[in-house]
Amino acid sequence: QLVESGGGSVQSGGSLRLSCTASGDSFKSYSMGWFRQAAGKEREFVAGISWIADTTSYGSSVQGRFTISRDNAKNTVYLQMNSLKPEDSAVYYCARGIGPATTRGNGQYNYWGQGTQVTVSS
Repeated sequence: QLVESGGGSVQSGGSLRLSCTASGDSFKSYSMGWFRQAAGKEREFVAGISWIADTTSYGSSVQGRFTISRDNAKNTVYLQMNSLKPEDSAVYYCARGIGPATTRGNGQYNYWGQGTQVTVSS
């Protein structure tokens, strides 16, 4: 089970940090990712991180503004979001990869959280 937290409302230029905590003992063996879905749009890859955090990957729209990290001792993955823009508004989902390596595709993740809403006002 994956449980996200940290969403909310913020003004443009502000910051938020999302957290996603996993239950069970297998968290540390798999890559993790963050996706988002805005109303009326398809789910979009935001960021991914490998099982030991040696590689990360970002969507082009968030590169340089968002940072993904993980703490395997706490079974938690984070998404630090800075310089937020109104177009970042969406429901953000964390997901567990099917293997240890960083990956970007929806189909490469097999467990998903329930999502947390992020709203950025101008």
